[in-house]
This record gives sequence, structure tokens and C-alpha cells, in this order.
Amino acid sequence: MARQLTLDLTMPPASSRDDFLITAANRDALAMLDAPEQWPQGRLLLIGGAGSGKSHLAGFWVAEHDAFLCHGWALTPENVDEMIRPGAALVVEDAHEIGGNPAAEQGLFHLWNLVGARQGLLLVTARSAPRDWGLVLPDLRSRLDTAAQAILGPPDDALLPAVLVKLFADRQIQVSPEVVDWLALRMERDLDLARRLVAAIDRESLADRRAITRRLAAELLDKLSPADA
Repeated sequence: MARQLTLDLTMPPASSRDDFLITAANRDALAMLDAPEQWPQGRLLLIGGAGSGKSHLAGFWVAEHDAFLCHGWALTPENVDEMIRPGAALVVEDAHEIGGNPAAEQGLFHLWNLVGARQGLLLVTARSAPRDWGLVLPDLRSRLDTAAQAILGPPDDALLPAVLVKLFADRQIQVSPEVVDWLALRMERDLDLARRLVAAIDRESLADRRAITRRLAAELLDKLSPADA
């Protein structure tokens, strides 16, 4: 049978606070995010692996605090002054990408200082601790090393199946609990892998007009691994 040409008709992922799945893996990080008055000097690092929920958390935090959002690689010493008003909030995403980029490092350094001077709030997301970013600017590294950190842990027994159900639902797909439970027991506890796996299952099911079964899930799980990102 000829494979069917498929179009990506995925709905945007549900990303409100109500759609965030709370378990032991992320409960403490969420509690820290919800208490900005306790952040030392108004700054917090949110750290978690790919697909751990950083962008989801940052997204509804931006909405709730009317915050400005930018990516770490876009920072420069020249553009940070206009990003934060006195008392305002700012989110810098994917700060782990700035290591070795002199302009971005200097930009985050200036922004870090401006937030304190203007009594604002700064939330910085990254996949790893600052010591692993390859930072060249010593003053920035010293400030980040002493900053408060909210850590998103790997998915636990409750989170992984719930995320799988949500990822399928985002694609308007209903999957039997048997398939979800089978996957959750056999795959690595890696939310980025879960996202790529659900996308692959969706594509394969549509292209070959196959039902989503344990057999199809197993075939695609064997082809994917966390290192394939």
C-alpha cells in the first residue's frame, strides 16, 4: 500500500497553568516560581533537561507577570537596557546557549545588574547549571554560580504517562491506556524523547493508515533514543 502524504496539523500545545502536570518531579520548582518575593535580589535560575517543562512554566509565568521574554542568544550589551522597566519582569530562555558568545554573555551580565538596580524580576531558564555553559566572562559566571536555582527533575512514574496522554491530546489523538502504560514502562524517562516519539507515531500512523497499537509504538521506540535529539 502506498504511503499517504501527511500534513502536520498539530494543534499548538496546551500551555496554560491549568495544563501543567504537577508531580514530585516539578512541584518544588513550581513552588519557587510562584514565590518571586523570595528570590534573592529578584533573580531565579530554572534548570531542567530538554522537554522538562521549562518553556511551559516560563510561558504562563510571563502571562501572569506581564513579563518580557527573550532568548539568551539574542542578548547584547546594547539591547538589554530597553528590555526591563523599573519594577518589571523579564524571562531569558535557553541561557545555556550563550557560552562562548561574548555579546550574549556581556548582555546577560548587564541585564543581571540592571534587574537589581531597577528592582525587577529576572527568570533565566537553562538545560544545565551555569558551570556547564562554557562561560568565558568571569564576573557573569560568579554571579550565576551563587544564584538561586529551581530544578526540574526527571519524569517520575506519575508524570511520564500523563505527559504522553497530553502529547497525544495536543495532536487530537485518542490512544488506549494500554499503549500509554506500555510505553511508560519501557521507554527512558526523558520528556524530549516522549515528544519525538509521539510525533513519530502520529506521522507513521497517518502515512500508513495504521492504528496506534503497542506493535507500532514498539517499532518506533526501537528507532528512537534520547541521543537522537
